[in-house]
Amino acid sequence: MSQVAFPPGVFTWPADEPQLIGSRCAACGAVTFPIKPSCPRCGRPDMEERLLPRRGTLVAWTTQSFLPKEPYASGETDQTFVPYGVGLVQLGDVVRVEARLTESDPGKLTFGMDLELAVVPFRVEDDGTEVLIFAFAPSLPEDIEPSA
Repeated sequence: MSQVAFPPGVFTWPADEPQLIGSRCAACGAVTFPIKPSCPRCGRPDMEERLLPRRGTLVAWTTQSFLPKEPYASGETDQTFVPYGVGLVQLGDVVRVEARLTESDPGKLTFGMDLELAVVPFRVEDDGTEVLIFAFAPSLPEDIEPSA
């Protein structure tokens, strides 16, 4: 089965340790996600591509409890839709990003919890291509390896 990243150019894929692709203003240092053609802080067009940290902390979250419209629709129907978590993630002292969470139970989410970037299945196209998106998952401490 072939796989594609959605949307293209937003995260590195394929990659063993994917990263979000942002931009940094050469003039004032502002960092954005996704990539912007000009700086939202100073207005200059001096933006350079920057790979963002893979790990961050959860600042705020909610549950997406209704079926999204295109281009975010996953091919589900009102009968098959399963709510999912959406959060605001602080990536170090670099930038905050809004992203899907792999955990949707609000009782398992806490302010400041450690999260790590993950690439997860989103939908399968009619031709069998698996569409992948980025999300943030609760992370293990850096010195603990995930169990198989």
